[in-house]
Amino acid sequence: MFAGIGTVVNVATVLAGSTLGVLVGHRLSHRTRDLVTDALGLVTLLIAITSALTVGAKALSDAVGSSAPVLIVLGAMLIGGITGSLLRIEQRLEGFGAWLQHRFRRSDGESTFVEGFVTASMVFCVGPLTFLGALSDGLGRGADQLFLKAVLDGFASIAFAASLGWGVMASALVVLVIQGLMTAVGAVLGDILPEAHVTALGATGGVMLIGVALRLLKIKQIAVADMLPALIVAPLLVQLLVVIRN
Repeated sequence: MFAGIGTVVNVATVLAGSTLGVLVGHRLSHRTRDLVTDALGLVTLLIAITSALTVGAKALSDAVGSSAPVLIVLGAMLIGGITGSLLRIEQRLEGFGAWLQHRFRRSDGESTFVEGFVTASMVFCVGPLTFLGALSDGLGRGADQLFLKAVLDGFASIAFAASLGWGVMASALVVLVIQGLMTAVGAVLGDILPEAHVTALGATGGVMLIGVALRLLKIKQIAVADMLPALIVAPLLVQLLVVIRN
């Protein structure tokens, strides 16, 4: 196998799953499709909380102190969110989805194209498995994490596409770009990311996934994409505190 095989498999499962979801989606009532989306939102919330709770991991507290981990996640979310807002990441992502909608519009239209594209992109690309799995693949340590993620994304894309349509398939482009870039970063940098930094990244990603779950459950439309820079800020804050403590 080769570096990047995990991303290739992941893209394939998203394409296959979303196609199947669209094909069976018209046979489901609107109430049933809403229920599928709600169920996926609840499961996403469960995964998000599980990831966020890693903020209490021993590796992170040993590196920065017992009181700092939560503050690191908070700082990363604030700094990352402000940065993403200034860069208009959410707006640009939605704009790209709108362009795709116009470019590939079906004769009957697709009112949920942008929603499907943005929501699926966030769910498939924000989780810790996206970054940790891609880095592991690039480092030559195997693509097992991405294979697991591919299976999860495949089933999730069926549910998403049944409710939100063809926009879910377009999210495969985002999966390809983001995981491809992270795999390349892993191949270039090598295994230099300490466990504490990885833990902070995963916990921050978990908090962001809570925002995705709230969107799926139609509780609040949080601009999760604007918070993506937090995944970079979190390890940097860990490194800053490690330097200060030493």
